[in-house]
Amino acid sequence: MFGTHDLALFIAAGLLLNITPGADFLFILGRSATGGFGAGVRAALGVGVGCCVHTLAAALGLSALLATSAAAFTAVKWVGAAYLVYLGVTLMKKRGGLAASMGERREIGSMHRVFWQGFLTNVLNPKVALFFLAFVPQFIDADSTTKIQAFLFLGAIFNVNGTLWNVLVAWSAAALARRLDVTARVGLWVNRCLGALLLALGVRLAFSRLD
Repeated sequence: MFGTHDLALFIAAGLLLNITPGADFLFILGRSATGGFGAGVRAALGVGVGCCVHTLAAALGLSALLATSAAAFTAVKWVGAAYLVYLGVTLMKKRGGLAASMGERREIGSMHRVFWQGFLTNVLNPKVALFFLAFVPQFIDADSTTKIQAFLFLGAIFNVNGTLWNVLVAWSAAALARRLDVTARVGLWVNRCLGALLLALGVRLAFSRLD
């Protein structure tokens, strides 16, 4: 369809890539554990919208700019790294712990903030853009006259599967937190550990290079 091939292989490979832990996974896991299923779903949807941006950018050739321009890659890399570091430090300094986070579930502003945090965590990562540019074209016929449509089609499949997986992660983390009756003190350490991991990923991204 749309000049694609090996669709089953694409879906299988995409699912394996979706379940590989990264910044998006850690963010959704932490927001779900400390803010409940609603917060986790919003984080997952934010990540999903970010993937839509990457898919569209790759289809239109914008991601190729990151792959060929060291300056563009460096600029986006530093912005993304700075945001991950900022988000990590913010979570590490958060004092309310689980009790405060659970109370935030009913605040529309807090939920919107979680969504946009998930979006920025994904869309400001140039490695994600390069992934779409390198992975998706392998399943598009070289002589296809509908390459953009094929790219959008495959990107949509990857994104839907990824979002479903992320929602499952959100549900599992929230359910486990409820079952274990996580205390505010444990919730505080969840925020600190999540913040430290995001901080580490931000530093790692800052020192990454365009290969």
